Amino acid sequence: MVCDRCIWVVGATLKKLDLHPITIMLGTAEIEEPELDKHQLQLLSEELKLAGFELLEDRRTRMVEQVKTAIIELVHRSGDTEKLKHSEYLAKHTGMDYAHLSKNFTELSGITIEQYIIQQKIERVKELLSYGEKNLSEISWDMGYSSVAALSNQFKKVTGLSPSDWKNMSQQPREALNNVGKAG
Repeated sequence: MVCDRCIWVVGATLKKLDLHPITIMLGTAEIEEPELDKHQLQLLSEELKLAGFELLEDRRTRMVEQVKTAIIELVHRSGDTEKLKHSEYLAKHTGMDYAHLSKNFTELSGITIEQYIIQQKIERVKELLSYGEKNLSEISWDMGYSSVAALSNQFKKVTGLSPSDWKNMSQQPREALNNVGKAG
């Protein structure tokens, strides 16, 4: 789940199945029911799939999704990317050792955590460029880059275009946040 609408949809799905959510946050949902039987799990999985979600039962898969959610929150919502070491942020946010997170993330995702962070940052830069409210220098600072040149080089490496070339396109291609980092 990567947005408030996602949280709402998951809540509505749980209620539709007569389940009682305690908390629903990005990437997780806690319900009052102590344990669901196989039939309930199958129904929940099917309903979530219809809404474009996936029920994650495997511990390692849940951990990867927890890391992705934490990165999305860090990059797209906090505005503090330059002030935090990503490894410390993720270890604190998940309560797990960063080396363990990194190993499992790479094994299951096929990319490193750092590559995923870069891809999320580039999507955020695209968003900020499309708004046109900040110049590239301000965006560079906000996103924690050491300079406009560093941002521009990374942007071009990921997209194949300079930020100004991307901004001048009539159709500015963007990726849904939950699709960033997926092989396609």
